[in-house]
Amino acid sequence: MGHNLLSNKKGIIFGALNEKSLAWKVAEKAVQEGAQIVLTNSPVALRMGDIAQLGERLNAPVIAADATSVEDLERLFTEAQTLFGSQIDFVLHSIGMSPNVRKGRSYDNLDYALMGKTFDVSAISFHKMLQVAKKQDAIAEGGSIVALSYIAAQRTFVGYGDMADAKSLLESITRNFGCLYGQEKGVRINTVSQSPTMTTAGSGVGGFDLFYHFADKISPLGNASAEECADYCVMMFSDYTRKVTMQNLFHDGGFSTTGMSVNAMQQYAKSFDVKEQ
Repeated sequence: MGHNLLSNKKGIIFGALNEKSLAWKVAEKAVQEGAQIVLTNSPVALRMGDIAQLGERLNAPVIAADATSVEDLERLFTEAQTLFGSQIDFVLHSIGMSPNVRKGRSYDNLDYALMGKTFDVSAISFHKMLQVAKKQDAIAEGGSIVALSYIAAQRTFVGYGDMADAKSLLESITRNFGCLYGQEKGVRINTVSQSPTMTTAGSGVGGFDLFYHFADKISPLGNASAEECADYCVMMFSDYTRKVTMQNLFHDGGFSTTGMSVNAMQQYAKSFDVKEQ
């Protein structure tokens, strides 16, 4: 049951593909909390995924748009405002992809053309989205924009490759654009750094199962689920966070500030015989 946190609010959700997607869960939760939404993804993703079914179930229009195309983004924001009959109150950017990671290329053997694609899809698309929205004055005063990030922007994680660099860029864009957009339009921009989550994108990282287990053992509260991430994003869209902007907010069960937990130490001890020196 919802609490009407987003009553009368309108939003755009980027990146829903199937029910494993974080954006999918956020879309469901936003509607449950009273919002009207537009769903969007690339034309290829719309053909491959199940977003049409989600749109039908949530009574949400689906608009195809390549987030790396300024022209597509201009059309998307124009059409969304026409459908809503108003400005937009919140936006979720849940987009990330690394061809280098998919191809198993190590960080010291990257294809730079593919690295450029990683940056464009996973981070620069966020800047394009924000720039288009600001030029159109598409976001209402006090509006909230959230992008999903990961702690690999601050720490090194085996197998995450150039996606780590992309997430660092994403968070930098959040700070720089957040300052401008906040001063001029009162719009807040934040990133949510989520626990490793069993999404289609996450499972594409080599060794993800071990990685997920490791984070769950370290985190005092355990990994945050996709549903819990959706709850947190809805809070960020709501009026309860009106003075929160330019932040990278860790939603990871305490992983980001834990050195070693009891659970992790016990797990480590099972495979390592610590002898007194």
